[in-house]
Amino acid sequence: MPDTELSPMLAQYQAIKRQHQDVVLLFRLGDFYEMFGEDAKLAAKVLDLTLTSREIGKGRRLPMCGVPFHAVDRYLARLLAAGHKAAICEQVEDPRKTRKLVRREVTRILTPGTVVEEFLLEERQNNYLGAIARGDAGWGLAFADCSTGEFMTTQVEGERAEDRLLEELSRQAPAEVLLTRTLSEEPGFTEMLGLACRGRVTVLEDDPFLLISPEQLLTKHFGVASLRGYGCEDLPLAVRAAAMALHYLQQTQKSAVSQIRGLATYSLSGFMILDAATRRNLELTANLRDGGRSNSLLWLLDDTQTAMGARALRRWLLAPLLAVEAINARLDAVEAFLGDDLFRAEVRAALKGLHDLERVTSRAATGTAHPRDLAGMRDSLAALPALVTLLGQGTEPLPTLAGQVDLLQDLAGLLTSALEDHPPLSVREGGIIRQGYNPELDELRAASREGKDWIAGLEQRERERTGIKSLRVSFNQVFGYYLEVTRPNLDLVPADYIRKQTLANAERFITPELKEFEARVLGAEEKIAGLEYSLFCDLRTRVAAEAQRIQETARHLAEMDVLASLAEVARRNNYCRPVVNEGDAVSIRDGRHPVVEQTLVGERFVPNDVQVDCAENQLLIITGPNMAGKSTYLRQVALAVLMAQIGSFVPAAAATIGLVDRIFTRVGASDDLATGQSTFMMEMNETANILHNATRKSLVILDEIGRGTSTFDGLSIAWAVAEYLHNHPRMGAKTLFATHYHHLNELEKTLARCRNYRIAVKEDGERIVFLRKIVAGGTDRSYGIQVARLAGLPAEVVERAKEVLWSLEQSNSIGKPSRRLSPARNFTFPPDQLDLFPRAAEPDPLLQEIRDIPLENLTPLQALNKLAELQARARGRQGEKK
Repeated sequence: MPDTELSPMLAQYQAIKRQHQDVVLLFRLGDFYEMFGEDAKLAAKVLDLTLTSREIGKGRRLPMCGVPFHAVDRYLARLLAAGHKAAICEQVEDPRKTRKLVRREVTRILTPGTVVEEFLLEERQNNYLGAIARGDAGWGLAFADCSTGEFMTTQVEGERAEDRLLEELSRQAPAEVLLTRTLSEEPGFTEMLGLACRGRVTVLEDDPFLLISPEQLLTKHFGVASLRGYGCEDLPLAVRAAAMALHYLQQTQKSAVSQIRGLATYSLSGFMILDAATRRNLELTANLRDGGRSNSLLWLLDDTQTAMGARALRRWLLAPLLAVEAINARLDAVEAFLGDDLFRAEVRAALKGLHDLERVTSRAATGTAHPRDLAGMRDSLAALPALVTLLGQGTEPLPTLAGQVDLLQDLAGLLTSALEDHPPLSVREGGIIRQGYNPELDELRAASREGKDWIAGLEQRERERTGIKSLRVSFNQVFGYYLEVTRPNLDLVPADYIRKQTLANAERFITPELKEFEARVLGAEEKIAGLEYSLFCDLRTRVAAEAQRIQETARHLAEMDVLASLAEVARRNNYCRPVVNEGDAVSIRDGRHPVVEQTLVGERFVPNDVQVDCAENQLLIITGPNMAGKSTYLRQVALAVLMAQIGSFVPAAAATIGLVDRIFTRVGASDDLATGQSTFMMEMNETANILHNATRKSLVILDEIGRGTSTFDGLSIAWAVAEYLHNHPRMGAKTLFATHYHHLNELEKTLARCRNYRIAVKEDGERIVFLRKIVAGGTDRSYGIQVARLAGLPAEVVERAKEVLWSLEQSNSIGKPSRRLSPARNFTFPPDQLDLFPRAAEPDPLLQEIRDIPLENLTPLQALNKLAELQARARGRQGEKK
């Protein structure tokens, strides 16, 4: 509908909406935020609002709905959680000071990756905006957290660059991802992006930098001549991605985004890569049961006292270090905290009182910080000198770390002199600015007090003058100040009283003198409120100007919080300091699973040793029954390595950790119905990823390869994978391989660096006891039926399973057993279960052929095809025997 046919207010709305087509526009009308048209239909559905309409001429109606301005926060949270963007359109002039239509402007655009409001954020986790740029050389990737001021970029090049890009997106888990329209229209890319991270995808035009280049946009923002100081001058794709993120923030925040004061350039080779499968299988930040935080490694290690520290610990956990010197620097600090329990407790108590300086600073920069935010910053800065002095009394390197902290005493002094001790939440209520900070404000307050004192004394004076003992002086928003006289005393009212309002039982009056003092008081209060608001905004701007200094101090405080937390957890759980070196051996004595040992009820965790290296113990084949502890053992080794490389002590009596560049895991059974991938396909995809990317410096955890298909297929694949990991020239990765295929124990005879281990089991007739102890040697039994009995399968099912097992072992086949077998009585397990490669005096020719496959000259696919050919011949031989 043309704007000329609309009311002035709706014409104003239409003009603003045309500039913000892809967002839900919340249009301020008095005490409500209204939404119209398609926005109203969407909001009514998402927010469960009543959809109404208003007539806009010629029988046409415009859908509309609204929310109260004081409750908008919770509605915004739901709107963003549903993946939508919202624009806040405010009245930017006082309706009382204009007779025309109130001017309105969009003051902020809220998107999942750009919010800074406390109620929209997870306190202990970063909220990143990601940006992707593609070029001939590879990919650029940038991440910005508008709520903390963090800003970083990298360039991904070389072989499998796209895979590494998606892995990094998965690790950082941005709430929103920016990409160009051309990239979004490339077949399959958006779908792959959705699998890598769950953030909202926002599509930008192919060239958002029409008036300024990416380099110029960044240098102008940082106020520098070049990007050399940020380490990305020669990384054009990283620069472009960073510029995309910054440009988007400037557009949505409607400001210069002054909390973004630096840009960190990093390399993916600077820290241990942990792909999505590894993070999931090791339960680093979420458990496998329900995806929650409980019983994850982060849950165990996070005893931080501040939100800043909690976010830092999460970042450390997802990016273990690869530099021995940096790791040992962290371990030195943890050890210094660990050495004195009283000192550590005092430091942690001091840290607990600190507010979230990073996020308060960002809210100040975006103009959304309230008075209590700045009061919290004031109190935190006031506590810093005592904290730094305390840290200076610790052993090295703690005094050195403390010396790096900027105490910001100039800012602390400003906030102390400006703010009341306990200011209100609202910026419009007054009572924010301390007496003595501003002379004009002090004068207005004095005038207001004098007027109020005069009015307060008026009641007593008028009672004495008129003889009306029940006379009262009161105030309301409609009439201002008035004198109220009950009806029986009306004959005593003096002539100078002016009647203002008649009530059922009383009359209300004013006097010229009362109105004069009322104007003096109310005028002063209005000026006080306006001046306090102006002074607070100025104070907030001055805080934002110090964003870089505050953020640097906050990072140091977060680091000390993490180090003290790691020391506290190490003391509580009896961890040891690992020896971290450039070697290739992982040697752990009496290692434990850090989470499992804390969740056991009525049972002591049984510790175990491990020695895995590239020289003699590269491939460990671990056999044993279900529930005996194989998976726990594998995971505890990986977690010990990871904990050591973030700078944490580890759950063991002693540990030596040679640096690991990547941890790979293939654990458990899962499918991905959304992409049509079966359990076995997912298993093979994860295995292929390991075989393509593992190096001699990697640690590989394999828990049951090949169990998702038939026995012959699965065993063949498991056998080939094990040999490939051992024999391929590019390989040599330290590998722990848990399996029910006890036939893989044969590999120890032919592979020089392969060793067999098993979970010890004690048998008492049909009863078994899991000893949870890893011992040398293999096993030829899986104890599956006993485990089934322990799980509570009906007795007749267990007995029938015994019959079937006996039949299979007798025929050495996997065909259907005869149903005519009578129930077994006094059944005992034979020494060997199903053996696909029968033990014989002479080696089986096919087994010898499998062993002789020249894997070093074959790709994984060629090796598997060769095994499939031999497998078909094996089946043919079984048919001939029948």
